[in-house]
Amino acid sequence: MHTMSDLKGTLAQIVEKHLPDESHFLVDLSLGQKGNQSTLNILIDADQGVTIETCAKVSRAVSDEIESQNLIEDAYRIEVSSPGVDFPLTGKRQYIKNVGRTLKVLLVSGQEVKGKLKEADDVNITMLVSKKEKGKKAQEEEVSLSYEDIKKSVVQVSFK
Repeated sequence: MHTMSDLKGTLAQIVEKHLPDESHFLVDLSLGQKGNQSTLNILIDADQGVTIETCAKVSRAVSDEIESQNLIEDAYRIEVSSPGVDFPLTGKRQYIKNVGRTLKVLLVSGQEVKGKLKEADDVNITMLVSKKEKGKKAQEEEVSLSYEDIKKSVVQVSFK
């Protein structure tokens, strides 16, 4: 019997093996239990966005491999989707994909920073944050944040 973290690691490798190309990546994988049925939730993303066809293909391929290796013993359901807009960003590829969008970033310190994501690299993100002082026009200031200092980042959707 696999431990839960072994199983998650194995499942993550299977998912990554069945992604269509380099532009697709695994965001999150969770295994839940409802009654006597397990649910495997797989979140995938891509630099150019994920199609429903890709989700279906990944779901079938992963399912076949789970069956052939008998990885999940009970009845299970598989859900493959892309993260919704309110799903926190994980990893630099998702930051890079969202350059130009407004983010709300919660820092480990508890401070909240809101601004436009200007760039993202291996270590930091750079945001343009409006600083407004009384009686003056708002100034945009570049703020650099390291991934280590970020607890959670969510893209802010504007319906203008």
